Amino acid sequence: EKAFKCGDCGKSFHWNSHLERHRRIHTGEKPFECRECGKSFSWSSHLDRHRRIHGGAQIYRCHECGKSFSWSSHLDRHRRIHGGEKPFRCGKCGKSFSQSSHLERH
Repeated sequence: EKAFKCGDCGKSFHWNSHLERHRRIHTGEKPFECRECGKSFSWSSHLDRHRRIHGGAQIYRCHECGKSFSWSSHLDRHRRIHGGEKPFRCGKCGKSFSQSSHLERH
C-alpha cells in the first residue's frame, strides 16, 4: 500500500520524500540553483544536466570522426552527416535536409 497521497492529483507514493519531490510539479518550487548563472530547477538531476553547458563536458563522442558533444541529441543530429540521413523534407519542392532548422531557413 502506498501511504503518501498527493492532495492535488491523487498520485500515491511509498515514501514521503517521494511525495515531497513530486509536489514540486504543483508548487513550482525550484530549490536547486546553478551557481554559474542562477537558473533554478525542481530536481537535482535537471541541475546536473544543465551544468554541462557551463563546464564544457563533452561526454557523447562520434565514433566516425571523434567529435564530442555535451548532449546525446546533438550527437544524434551530427550523425546524420555521416549517414546522409535527411529526414526533413520541404512540402513544396521536395528538397530534404538533415536538420529541421535548415528546412525552416529554406
